[in-house]
Amino acid sequence: MTSWFASPADAVDRLAAVGYLADSATATTAFLSGALEKPLLVEGPAGVGKTELAKAIARASGADLVRLQCYEGLDEARALYEWNYKKQLLRIQASQGSDQSWDETHDDIFTDEFLLTRPLLTAIRREEPTVLLIDEVDKTDVEVEGLLLEVLSDFQVTIPELGTVSAVRRPFVLLTSNATRELSEAVKRRCLFLHLDYPDAEREREIVSSQVPGLEDRLAEQLVATVGRLRGLELKKAPSIAESVDWARTLVALEIRELDDKAVDDTLGVVLKHASDTERAIRELRLRK
Repeated sequence: MTSWFASPADAVDRLAAVGYLADSATATTAFLSGALEKPLLVEGPAGVGKTELAKAIARASGADLVRLQCYEGLDEARALYEWNYKKQLLRIQASQGSDQSWDETHDDIFTDEFLLTRPLLTAIRREEPTVLLIDEVDKTDVEVEGLLLEVLSDFQVTIPELGTVSAVRRPFVLLTSNATRELSEAVKRRCLFLHLDYPDAEREREIVSSQVPGLEDRLAEQLVATVGRLRGLELKKAPSIAESVDWARTLVALEIRELDDKAVDDTLGVVLKHASDTERAIRELRLRK
């Protein structure tokens, strides 16, 4: 068994080295997921760093990232594998008129040469260190979760024509969910669980300052306080941590040193992406005089 991190403290240090400031719970769960070789389900609102955690684990460990982006209508052909039917048809046509029997032709066209691997199978077959990110799993249909169970339980994929493909080197599997629907107990039972929420003001200020060199402490405090107030409103899209960082970079680029009404008025579009959200913020927080 190979551990991705030597300890929770090692996870904190190595994730910080690649720009991800993990709290104790996140570092501990990431360590345990690697040490126990169990998938990690990370749940929380959009924009709190769930996907970025998977990317940071890959960077910190020197592993490649294989990503399955989930969406409504995702099926086995897009998640696991499919056969290259056009190439198979050409091979069948080429074999016509030869002495080759249909059984021989059948065996010939169901080989690796004709297999199109998708993210789940790709990650299982890799011999190099791999982080498998199953992103926004709650956006799929419930039936798709059945496709994941074999991977999450046994780190293997069964292909009827070829047999069972088992992982030579188990990937670090991280699933993210925005909790738009409840996942099945079968999926949850196979995973460690971590809930991520928006960080408190001090932690977010640390994150923003670490990502934006040259950002003055006072401006960072003003920005984080304003973002916190925006998240307290009933907006269509609350500002994410990434948008806080983008806002900080915007202010530094414009050489703005005070987040006054004019600065907010000029740059609010960096963090709010709906006109109704902007109007609500201006009205309720009195960002304009």
